[in-house]
Amino acid sequence: MSRRSGILEFAVLGLLRESPMHGYELRKRLNTSLGVFRAFSYGTLYPCLKTLVANGWLIEEPGAGPADAPASLTGRRAKIVYRLTAEGKEHFEELLSQTGPDAYEDEHFAARFAFFGQTSRDVRMRVLEGRRSRLEERLEKMRLSFARTRERLDDYTLELQRHGMESVEREVRWLNELIESERAGRDQRRSGPGGAAQQDISGETGGLPRHRDSTRPDPSDDTAT
Repeated sequence: MSRRSGILEFAVLGLLRESPMHGYELRKRLNTSLGVFRAFSYGTLYPCLKTLVANGWLIEEPGAGPADAPASLTGRRAKIVYRLTAEGKEHFEELLSQTGPDAYEDEHFAARFAFFGQTSRDVRMRVLEGRRSRLEERLEKMRLSFARTRERLDDYTLELQRHGMESVEREVRWLNELIESERAGRDQRRSGPGGAAQQDISGETGGLPRHRDSTRPDPSDDTAT
């Protein structure tokens, strides 16, 4: 199995853990929720689904096709609903628990992050810290390369390299915020009744850094009215 195929299988299992879907709906969710899959076609998705069915991780059930499905997809294929089996759920949870080097790579990290709401906090922390370490190594190499070649490159190539370094630096800062929030045990959802923090599926609080809405005045600003 290629790495890209493995990422797609992981994402499909994760989406179907939320609810059963037909292929057309799955592809829409992959496109809209997980931008890394925008280039995937039906010709890629359906062989993946068949493989997951053959492995016993999904089952096919008859169902009505989506109302907005293209006319070319209103046949039998569009009417099949895919449901996660108990074995598929167990396999997905096993994949969620993995924190090896693949979890830090660009495409795989994006897919893993999309399902952080279903991931335990200790695993989230390992993936975030691994990703940060990987990017810090990449950034150091980029800086060394920039220092060695800047005298030989034209202004536009230098600007492109600066842009690349700034993009990595921004992601490192973002990861630092996420890691700080996870360590602080902040809940990524609103507090429940009485101010009690809601819990994630692992029973541990955690979540995202709070970003103030720039359209609203800052309560700490004395000039705010």
